[in-house]
Amino acid sequence: MNNTELIKKLNKERNLSEKEWIQIFDTYDEEDLEYAMDMAHEITVARFGRKIYFRGIVEFTNVCRNDCYYCGIRAGNSNCQRYRLEKEDILKCCEDGYEHGFRTFVLQGGEDPHYTKEVMTDIVRAITERYPDCAVTMSIGELDRDFYQALYDAGARRFLLRHETADAAHYGILHPKEQTLSSRMRCLKDLKEIGFQTGCGIMIGSPGQTSEILAKDMMFMADFKPEMIGLGPFIPHKDTPFKNEPAGSVEKTLLVIALCRIMLTDALIPSTTALGTVEAEGRQKGVLAGCNVVMPNLSPMEVRKKYMLYDGKVGTDMSAEAGIRALRSQMEEIGYEVIVARGDFQKR
Repeated sequence: MNNTELIKKLNKERNLSEKEWIQIFDTYDEEDLEYAMDMAHEITVARFGRKIYFRGIVEFTNVCRNDCYYCGIRAGNSNCQRYRLEKEDILKCCEDGYEHGFRTFVLQGGEDPHYTKEVMTDIVRAITERYPDCAVTMSIGELDRDFYQALYDAGARRFLLRHETADAAHYGILHPKEQTLSSRMRCLKDLKEIGFQTGCGIMIGSPGQTSEILAKDMMFMADFKPEMIGLGPFIPHKDTPFKNEPAGSVEKTLLVIALCRIMLTDALIPSTTALGTVEAEGRQKGVLAGCNVVMPNLSPMEVRKKYMLYDGKVGTDMSAEAGIRALRSQMEEIGYEVIVARGDFQKR
């Protein structure tokens, strides 16, 4: 089969064999990319209309116990100026976001031991009590099952945890030996079993990534069926071991987004800040490839530049209000409407 036929097969069967995935990633051309994007866009519009869900991100700490080799807030980066937001600071971000129409708040941070189960559940409970019509999404890394359960009991209903790679050897290239793929997969399994709408995902073009590894990722996601998928190009950071590695390509990222949309038609797929960092119109292209979520930053201006997972991150010099206006304008330019809604995952 040629790649067009394989994409049609994916649309029908919702998965491909490892060999077929490898063929697409090894041999796709501009015409294949356009075909996949057109199909994914058609599926997205039929499923969700020309509507985009906004999620407000609050980056509440850049302290992290881990030393992931790609990340700018890794524990070993002595140049990183660390910060933590208090509960009232986080609630103020949510208040600002609510006034601008946000109905989902994403609490994102490093794996910071300061935010214990008691501290974190108190924050989540305060948000859900103050804004009962809003959803709380967590993105705070690997925790034990009891911690995840406590967050769910406090009112959080979504959790983002990129698996990064479904290949154990590749995981070892990206992380120190203390961190393992088996631990990451255990966390994702726990989250699903507890009842979270669970997000996984990868960086496209991360060091050591091959077509064979991407094939494993696609097959894992087809089996895991995440409610959310986080996909963006790898971007190097100057204070990491990967500082001289090339950034991932926008084109390949768009291909993976499109293929994920065709494979998992109900998923919530953000058009990431990383896409908009690598290319000015990256986020618009992401939407046209099958994304249906954008996530403006609600963090206080004084900490924006301190939460640098990679170099050149866009939006760090814009206020929350200005960032929202800019994203709304970008979406309207391509014929999309930003809607005020929680935007929960709904299987059809």
